[in-house]
Amino acid sequence: MTQSMSINLPKIIGHRGAAAYAPENTLEGIATAAEMQAPWVELDVKLTKDNIPILFHDETLERTTNGSGAVAETDYADIQNLEAGSWFGESFAGIKIPTLEEALDVILTHNLGLNLEIKPCHGREKDTAEVTLDVLTQIWDDPTNILISSFQHVSLETAVEVAQDWPRGLLIGGQTPDDQPENWIELADYLDVKTLNIGSNILSADFAMDIIDEGYPLIVYTVNDPMDAKRFQQMGVDTIITDAPDIIAENLINTH
Repeated sequence: MTQSMSINLPKIIGHRGAAAYAPENTLEGIATAAEMQAPWVELDVKLTKDNIPILFHDETLERTTNGSGAVAETDYADIQNLEAGSWFGESFAGIKIPTLEEALDVILTHNLGLNLEIKPCHGREKDTAEVTLDVLTQIWDDPTNILISSFQHVSLETAVEVAQDWPRGLLIGGQTPDDQPENWIELADYLDVKTLNIGSNILSADFAMDIIDEGYPLIVYTVNDPMDAKRFQQMGVDTIITDAPDIIAENLINTH
């Protein structure tokens, strides 16, 4: 483990804003997380066809908008015209997909920390990291209050090249503890990451202990059940990413 920069990791991070209460990856979701006193939010960023970084999770538009087709094949002008709240609830009808720049403005206004997941469309792993970090470095100036994470090794390699001083997190997911990758130590070292962000389905007590023994701060996602949260906390997890930051905060020990 070679990353030496410090990071003020909170106990709780609001997943995609506060995804239990407001549409994911929206300005409204960020504001809702802030109202619930979540200290940080986790958001996904990907590029439109014309290379504008937007907050969006899926490869395609159907699930969370009234549009269709691949994000990577849609220009920002068309993305801008989509409606991204009705799928979640009528009270959110009419809200838009924000640009990264718009989101950062709201995050900084609310004095939140940010776990930004680089979630590139297929084949755009390097471009997405470069464009995202270019925007970020012009706006964000506190490296202790941000974490750049990704499942994509190329995106993390790019982050090492273009924003070496910003902490990085390696995302590892799967369905069961059997999906734990055998080479995670080598990967974490090669990508020079600060944290390991592990899916709740694969995080066993043994895996948690191994990560902690290696000296990495440990983040688990996405945990919405208070009993699960307590169990992970007892394993030594540092940070819990949750759709319901208020409920998890109420049930954890020493959340501040």
